[in-house]
Amino acid sequence: MAAASLNLARSGPPGERPAARIQPIRGSWISIWWDDRRHLYWNDTCRNYTAQQWRQAVREVAELGMEYLVLLAIAKGGQAFYTTPLLPKLELACADPLEALLAAADKYGVKFFLSSDWFGPWDHQCLHDPARVRARFQMMSEIARQYSHHRSFHGWYWPNEAALGPYFTDEFIAYVNACSREARRLTPRARTLIAPYGTHRAVNDDRFVRQLEQLEVDIIAYQDEVGCRRMNPSQSAAAFEKLRQAHHRVPQRALWADVETFAWEGPPNQQSSPLIPAPFSRVKEQLAAVSPFVDTILIYQYQGLMNKPGSKAFAGHPDSTQLYTDYRRWWRKHARKTPP
Repeated sequence: MAAASLNLARSGPPGERPAARIQPIRGSWISIWWDDRRHLYWNDTCRNYTAQQWRQAVREVAELGMEYLVLLAIAKGGQAFYTTPLLPKLELACADPLEALLAAADKYGVKFFLSSDWFGPWDHQCLHDPARVRARFQMMSEIARQYSHHRSFHGWYWPNEAALGPYFTDEFIAYVNACSREARRLTPRARTLIAPYGTHRAVNDDRFVRQLEQLEVDIIAYQDEVGCRRMNPSQSAAAFEKLRQAHHRVPQRALWADVETFAWEGPPNQQSSPLIPAPFSRVKEQLAAVSPFVDTILIYQYQGLMNKPGSKAFAGHPDSTQLYTDYRRWWRKHARKTPP
């Protein structure tokens, strides 16, 4: 966790805005494959990545000052991304992309959060159906056995995201706590991460604080919902200020941001609509909005939406080089020397 960011976000009493400083991006989600058109511009490319290209992808993230990567899923659409008796393996050019990613992260100093799902579809049955829970825990056991020897295996991400309404459901809290208890059994030192949406409904009251106390998770990276058009950056700042006030009362739950760096090629918030890079002018506003209140900023996502020009691991929309170039220019001038 970024010590400088913690000092910034937690200086002063609740409700007092800290001095403005834009935090840099500290990490990103990354996927191996996804089964809808939102990932159209990089899905097939990443499916055909060699191990060398996966390693290059991690290297380029590290070169841009990022410390964390969060794997979106270890299986999708009834196919796994690693060898397991539970599901057939997705046909990939790289025999073991998880190994390639983690080995590269070991080399370049990147910390990985590994996903725990999906064994089956994301529906109302997925959290507590006994067969699905058994399969989820078996997959976690397999992932821990095969990959937790890597020093870059930093933690777990529980990907069945909750919507704040403005509160978490009891079902979601039970799901998170069950996963975290299993994670502590398998990998006692690993950190745990969730990334809820519904942030535009954020509240700071006793009921929400009690829920934060009940949740057995280390880090909550709330989605800023600007890419999904539920908030603009100004509204995002107001929502994260409320969350900071709540988290100030429960400091054991780290408050991170999941900043959405995408726009939509077609209708917004449709699985049939490909994601495209947002302009850096908007992304910079998003970073500025959450910076006074959060410990660390992650994005959804670098992959596909930001590409180093000329990269041998290029995957994504052609405009992704512009977002990369604009962010890199700003980062080198304003944020590169920010202590990690």
